[in-house]
Amino acid sequence: MVPGAVLWWSRSGPETPEKRVLPDGCVDLLWTGTHLKVAGPDVVAFTTGSPAGSLVAGLRFAPGTGPRTLGLRAHEAVGQRVPLDALLAGSRVARWEAQVSAAEHVRQAPGGPPGLVVGLEAVARALVDAAPPADDLVLAMVAAVRRGLGVGETARELDVSERTLHRRALPALGYGPATLGRVLRLQRAVGLARRGVPWADVAARSGFADQAHLARDVRALAGVSPTTLVPAPRTAQGWEPGSQANRSTGLPSGSRTVA
Repeated sequence: MVPGAVLWWSRSGPETPEKRVLPDGCVDLLWTGTHLKVAGPDVVAFTTGSPAGSLVAGLRFAPGTGPRTLGLRAHEAVGQRVPLDALLAGSRVARWEAQVSAAEHVRQAPGGPPGLVVGLEAVARALVDAAPPADDLVLAMVAAVRRGLGVGETARELDVSERTLHRRALPALGYGPATLGRVLRLQRAVGLARRGVPWADVAARSGFADQAHLARDVRALAGVSPTTLVPAPRTAQGWEPGSQANRSTGLPSGSRTVA
């Protein structure tokens, strides 16, 4: 499978609030109950909700790996949710949707993943088997940015120009390395805050100039203030990024790595 890919699933409770999905550099393949859909990369938070008792599942691709697998040019799908049959041959997608739908009604062993997750995993493996390999330069860029390197430092480390980095990043990530750096820095900050680290320390440890800089970035990317995003006591809200695996995000009731 693709390195870093994770299958996840979540069942909504009777009073599950809307979930604020933070940008995280990832792309997801989602099962909506009737169709397969691709969640493109986000640059601002996406708010979503599900009816009580509904089961949602998806395959989350690590930054830089999903678009090639799904036949997607990431920069053309920023902030969008795109039907898979708009990207790949409709007949193949229809077979996969029938496969997942049938699997959804198969009873699984106690403690095992829901049937639809098993069906979705089979679809994921078929997709990955037919996909070209990920761009090694993009993967190296993501790793460098995740370590906190700036665009210029990353370009020098990889011995390419900043323009080349940006050009290669767009179809694989949806945006350039500078935006990826902001997104990953936000993820680090949210993770620290949810562990109870004071906001001033969060800012310093996450790479912000100061707490005011952190507050501006949180508002720009998450759409709310830091204390609204991670209220006291700081506990995970819903299944956003930063806690477990990501659509922005920590994964819900269950997940497993399929890489």
